Amino acid sequence: MAVALALGGCSTAGKPPLAPEIATSMPTAWDETALADTDAASVDPAWWRSFDSEELSALIVASLSANPDLAIAAERVLQAEAQVRIAGASLFPQLSVGAGTARGKARPDGGDWKTSDASSVSFSASYELDLWGGNAAGVRAAESSLRASRFDRETVRLTLVAGVAGAYFQVLSLRGRLAIAHDNLVVAERVLAVVNSRVRFGAASELDLARQQTAVLAQRAVILPLELQERQTLFALALLLGRPPERFEVGVVLAGQGSAAKLSDLAVPRVAAGLPADLLVRRPDLASAEAQLAAADANVAAARAALLPAIQLTASAGLASNVLFNFLNGPTAALAIGASLVQSIFDGGRLRAQVEVASSFERELVESYRKSILAALADVESTLATSQRAAEQELLLEQIVRQGRLALRLAEIRYRQGADDLVVVLDAQRTLFQAEDQLAQLHLARLQASVSLFKALGGGWKLSDPLPQPVPGG
Repeated sequence: MAVALALGGCSTAGKPPLAPEIATSMPTAWDETALADTDAASVDPAWWRSFDSEELSALIVASLSANPDLAIAAERVLQAEAQVRIAGASLFPQLSVGAGTARGKARPDGGDWKTSDASSVSFSASYELDLWGGNAAGVRAAESSLRASRFDRETVRLTLVAGVAGAYFQVLSLRGRLAIAHDNLVVAERVLAVVNSRVRFGAASELDLARQQTAVLAQRAVILPLELQERQTLFALALLLGRPPERFEVGVVLAGQGSAAKLSDLAVPRVAAGLPADLLVRRPDLASAEAQLAAADANVAAARAALLPAIQLTASAGLASNVLFNFLNGPTAALAIGASLVQSIFDGGRLRAQVEVASSFERELVESYRKSILAALADVESTLATSQRAAEQELLLEQIVRQGRLALRLAEIRYRQGADDLVVVLDAQRTLFQAEDQLAQLHLARLQASVSLFKALGGGWKLSDPLPQPVPGG
């Protein structure tokens, strides 16, 4: 036992895993500095409320309680917790108790039948000395995997909330575009009535009539795919909420609650990006990648420990009697204690290959971690750039729409008076219709960019129990 305790000092101690250089030398600032506010504490965990939509908040609350993906992630956390208990059991002695009784009859050749009775009860214990820290490394691996599963659940939650918000915005956007398309159809039909009247009085040709009829038909053709997209997006939103798509509806007019929800009624929040280094503790997917790396490092330690000798301590005690169910008439007592040492001499290279596999997998996760960090930085930079430029482009399109409406009104007046031909009206219609549709899509892009930025910054999530700091050199 003294030798065993002395050898215990050689056990594999836990150490921080290797990590890519980018994890310890993050950029000091964002390139897109216009919206890159360094106030890292400003992201509210309930960030969706900043869009000022009670219906959106209600949809997100409903999705968090009924979404199948989130329920699956929660079950995976329970499985990981059970795996920690399984791994932790290897650090404790294994105790067992057994009892049995039997009666047998035997008849020697040509003799009489003889009856024999036997009863026994025993208690046994076994314990493997964790000299090299292999069992402890297994526990560390299970604990790190549990942390990773919890972070994965938070990633699923963040993805779900962002998905619900994005789908809701898209439904409202498509309905807004449908309203614009119907309004534009009314305009085109109004111009068609003017052209038809001029043709009847001989002031316009049949070619003008055919051209405007084509414009009306083209505008009607725009409506059908928008209606299809609106239904498909609504069905996707129902799936996120864990509901059947039949009779599912959002943004409708309810009795006594005013008009239907419109995309233009939503606020476009300003999001503080904080510092790039904050991403390591603000994004659950990065925390998960780091936890998986820690689990892989522990698995390498366990694989190396398997190359070394294993010492098993055993003990047992029991009573035996030749009487059924009776240990009071002269039972035989037995007590045993033992120790065994096992060292693999030849296994065809299996154990060393397992070490190589575990080490290679750890290096693979180092690169995966590096890739995740780079992708996170790119996500934030991209959404910052989109938010800034979309806001500027929206201002320009609003001016284009105003001028387009004026141009169409003047073109109609001049066409009625015979000062211009129909080509000018058709061009004004086309310019206005396209600008109005682009403006509606651009407002959606701004809202989606805000959602993407909230998601890229972790949605207000914070790593409350930091992992061991990674060691550069991966």
